[in-house]
Amino acid sequence: MSTNDPKRPQQAQQQTVSIKISDDVHKGVYANQVIIAHSRDEFVMDFVADFPPGAQIVARVITSPAHAAALLEALGENLHRYERAHGAVPRRPSSPPASA
Repeated sequence: MSTNDPKRPQQAQQQTVSIKISDDVHKGVYANQVIIAHSRDEFVMDFVADFPPGAQIVARVITSPAHAAALLEALGENLHRYERAHGAVPRRPSSPPASA
């Protein structure tokens, strides 16, 4: 197929982006739950570490609906690749929302 084919979208030029990460963010945090809320303009994801003596929010990500949709798509694609390589991830029923 020719690159001038009107049915095929033009390839975007790749750009190199330099991304920095602080030492604290680089360490990461562990979360075993997430609480998700949204408004018309934003999605809020509170990542929770739920260990005795109680649950604690360890990170909060606030993003646009468009970025939330892109995240959902990227997670789905990566989960699919993971399951192809390692087998199905057992699904568990959703937990009731924790009170923050």
